[in-house]
Amino acid sequence: MTDNMLTDAAGRIFADRCDKALLDAAERGEFPDALWRTLRDNGFHELAMPDSGVALADAFAVIGLAGRHAIPAPLPEALLANRWIGRSDRLVTIGQVLDRRIVEAPWARQADLVLGLDSARGAYVLVERVGDGAPALECGHNMAGEPRDAVPVPEGADWVPLLEPAFAYLALARAVATAGCLSRVLELSLLYASEREQFGRPIARFQAIQHALAVMAGEVAAAGRAADAAVDALDGDRFEFEVAVAKARVGEAAGVVAEIAHQVHGAMGYTHEHQLHHFTRRAWAWRDEYGSETFWQRRLGSHLAARGADGLWEFLATRG
Repeated sequence: MTDNMLTDAAGRIFADRCDKALLDAAERGEFPDALWRTLRDNGFHELAMPDSGVALADAFAVIGLAGRHAIPAPLPEALLANRWIGRSDRLVTIGQVLDRRIVEAPWARQADLVLGLDSARGAYVLVERVGDGAPALECGHNMAGEPRDAVPVPEGADWVPLLEPAFAYLALARAVATAGCLSRVLELSLLYASEREQFGRPIARFQAIQHALAVMAGEVAAAGRAADAAVDALDGDRFEFEVAVAKARVGEAAGVVAEIAHQVHGAMGYTHEHQLHHFTRRAWAWRDEYGSETFWQRRLGSHLAARGADGLWEFLATRG
């Protein structure tokens, strides 16, 4: 069961601090230092640590709220990094290692430390980002304007084995955040449809708009349920299977929900002045990070095929 006090506190901080002005500033390259200090001072960066006293499912609930508010900071990465390397008040992010030479990491330019994950080896490397010996980086962005930077792995770096399915945890973090983001897209669309008038009445009263909003609501509900099922399976032997389902289903929903949202908003939804794009662009970007829906559909298919025809129905029928 989710810790309501924790999620209520997180929701208040995100709602108070993360408005359109902050998202616009982040897209111009400004890191939200005040927001990050508030999160750090309240211990949110330590929620996923084994000795935090907080269930890991509750840490993922906070990640979902962060996605709902599109917070422009590497909170999921910091939560999981501190879980694996130990408590630290330094800003830590996580990225994937490419060819064992480059780490592609969110917000590496602001981070003190980058954890490079090599999922094929089941190990990670730590790259210092402060001091005279810090390696240079190549700055980039994803579709949402969030920093995605390339950091070289130093020669002779020490690799540390990971005992947890780190790639699946990171994929789940993206699925949960995307599901939260999509719930906000639905909320914005419902609000706009109730306020925007055409021919003397709100467009929400037109049957075509009602149908579109109903499709959106179904996709958002399906995405949220898939993400919740994966979180519920955190301690079970079906965890990676449920992550595959969640990442694939949430990714599929991201395309449908964003498309309909922009149709409902019309030209207004495509303007920079409206806040919708901050959420739809994140949903589009996040669905491809740590495995697209196609990547996870293939894993899911391989998992089910390996059970054979006789074991398939029993496996599906006993799914909680």
